[in-house]
Amino acid sequence: MISVVFNNQQWIKAASFFLRTLIFVQEQKISPKAEFDVYDSDQTNYLVIFYHQTPVATGRYQQDDLTTVRPDRVCVRREWRKRGLGRRVILELEQVGRQNNCTLSRIHGEKQAIPFYKKLGYNVVSDEFIEDGIICVKLEKQLN
Repeated sequence: MISVVFNNQQWIKAASFFLRTLIFVQEQKISPKAEFDVYDSDQTNYLVIFYHQTPVATGRYQQDDLTTVRPDRVCVRREWRKRGLGRRVILELEQVGRQNNCTLSRIHGEKQAIPFYKKLGYNVVSDEFIEDGIICVKLEKQLN
């Protein structure tokens, strides 16, 4: 059974941090200091997808300004990839943005994930840059 939880309760934050440690710190070798930053506060909301009690995908909700949502720290457990969970995380975070009157979604995406984001309607709007040691680009999508 799949369930989706979005809030800033400690257990959701812990589940999100668990996944981010597995994927970003252990798998992609990003330093914990770079991965867990000033945007991880007690007020920050996280979306976590669970399979029964096991967290399998997550994303962090950010707003750059009053009308721009920035889904970030999106990741899916290796054994759960290619099942549409990353897509679901993005779409759910976009929906929260719409509920908060956002009209634009902006993502700092890894270069290798550009095709994934393009399928979701995003367009590359920047040159490549390095973020946490990984080649990234900014992508944007109008939210209707």
